[in-house]
Amino acid sequence: MEEMVGKLWHRLVTRAADDRFPEAAVTLEAIRPAAGVMFRALGGSGGLRLEAATATTHHARRRWLQRIAGSGRQVELAWRDGETLRLPTAIACFPQQRLNRELYLWLAALAAVSPPAEGQDWLGDSQTSVRQLLQRFPGLRRRYLDLVDAHLALRPSPDELPAAEAAAERAIRAALREPGTVNALPPSPRPVHPVPLWLHPAPPLTAPVAASVEYDEDEHQHDAKSRDARDQRRRRAERVDMPDGKDGLLAARLEAIFSWAEYVKVDRTTDEDDGEDAERTADDMEVMSVARDGRAIANKVRFDLDLPAADYDDLPLSGPIALPEWDYRRGVLLQNHCLMQPLLARDASPCELPAHLRRLARRVRGQFEALAQSRRWFRAQPEGTEPDLDAYLHFTADRRAGCNPAEQGLYRSLRIHDRNLACLLLADLSLSTDAAVNDTARVIDVIRDSLFLFAEALSTAGDRLGIYGFSSRRRQHVRFHAIKGFAEAYDAAVRGRIAAIRPGYYTRMGAAIRHASDLLETQGAERRLLLILTDGKPNDLDRYEGRYGIEDTREAVREARRRGLFPFCITIDREAAGYLPHLFGPDGFAIIRRPEELPTRLPQLYARLTGGG
Repeated sequence: MEEMVGKLWHRLVTRAADDRFPEAAVTLEAIRPAAGVMFRALGGSGGLRLEAATATTHHARRRWLQRIAGSGRQVELAWRDGETLRLPTAIACFPQQRLNRELYLWLAALAAVSPPAEGQDWLGDSQTSVRQLLQRFPGLRRRYLDLVDAHLALRPSPDELPAAEAAAERAIRAALREPGTVNALPPSPRPVHPVPLWLHPAPPLTAPVAASVEYDEDEHQHDAKSRDARDQRRRRAERVDMPDGKDGLLAARLEAIFSWAEYVKVDRTTDEDDGEDAERTADDMEVMSVARDGRAIANKVRFDLDLPAADYDDLPLSGPIALPEWDYRRGVLLQNHCLMQPLLARDASPCELPAHLRRLARRVRGQFEALAQSRRWFRAQPEGTEPDLDAYLHFTADRRAGCNPAEQGLYRSLRIHDRNLACLLLADLSLSTDAAVNDTARVIDVIRDSLFLFAEALSTAGDRLGIYGFSSRRRQHVRFHAIKGFAEAYDAAVRGRIAAIRPGYYTRMGAAIRHASDLLETQGAERRLLLILTDGKPNDLDRYEGRYGIEDTREAVREARRRGLFPFCITIDREAAGYLPHLFGPDGFAIIRRPEELPTRLPQLYARLTGGG
């Protein structure tokens, strides 16, 4: 009975102390696409990831009911750094859902013009950012004033605060109404109440930590997968020295509390067991203490991260090839930074097309036979089957402008056109492709079937085709698998190499795109298409993670375009819409929502890209 009454009392007090409006809440997942568009449209870097912020303690005065309930200590505020834009997991500040949505969009817009957080002058920097945003985009002023009015109505009244805190509160209110009019906050024994319309005053940024002498990152492995891709909240952490194992629990006996204490060794600084409560405990901790012991935990290292012995590895086709890599932090191209190793499958045996693909392959070949000699409109011709409206419009505009254009090239004609195309298909063969698509197939199986059908289709159309795969294990070992060269015919040997592909290692995409561009550039075709087939974003064991890998891949794509190539990415990654526009542009990618449809969709996409469908 007492326990039931206690739980009921706890629910009642906690609910009464909550100053949010959960019925009008807007979540980050719901607003993520709109917030990302707002941030990038107003000048924010497309390389920043949009992720959830974590709650931090604010130490401001709480209402007496919140002190009774033990709530209201933490708040989720937005901030940005060089890698990410962090927005609250959910916003329920206002009783109207419209205002909560507007607050998300306002924070995304404010972050687009604000420098990365440094925590030096929060008041001045916040006012400056607001003024710059409103000056550049005056249409946001009405939204901002609505948010300010709604927020000020919910802030603590200065009349109900002690004198020092009231002065600070009045300064915050003035800074919100007229940004730039307040130079400094009056001294106050307590911090001011959080301001959700501004960015975080002291975000939990990750400080750079130098590796210890005993620890070499090249000798240890890190688990590349997170427990949940959607749980990306930033935790505050501190670096501490590794305990020596002698700091245990001090169990004091009451009868000898002033005389002696018993030492009990319970230190578990290196624990290979994943406790069921570990994740929940981590979520409850505001500050985590992290130490390095210089030892690798066996069950954290995957079996395939170690390179196989030379006698069992694929056959090298040549010596390593040095390639550059883009360092976005310094804005320089690091020459000879990566080593690319061309490889040929050792255990590939010639084979026929798999039985489950033969019927579909016949249909795809029939569709692509019409592309061998396609019909094409030739514009601006002196004679033809019908007028060329574009040419006629230019001709009429020139005449009305007082020019005397020549009366020629006003028609268009439909003629047979021999295709002059070269395509290099670059397939991601990293370890992530070992994931299951359904109960019977993995991602690598879907990619394998796609390569079979794609090769069948292009061999029928007569287009020049090269097929390669890539994976990596740090910058010193980028693996580039030759599956079909441009000069090779599509035969049983090529089918055997497709059948032999297997997943492994990581995704250093920039180096693979640069080497593929070198190969494709040698093809003297009218149009050269570089298709990248992947299931996720660039990553590797070293610093090639997050924005670094994104920016290097983007620079490699830009280099390919400057060389006259047409890069296009096809992915099955559900989160790709958040980063692919930054990498390939709005028209440079396609997302396959159902991975099992990739084998049929790939030839269709190629036909559309080359003007044949």
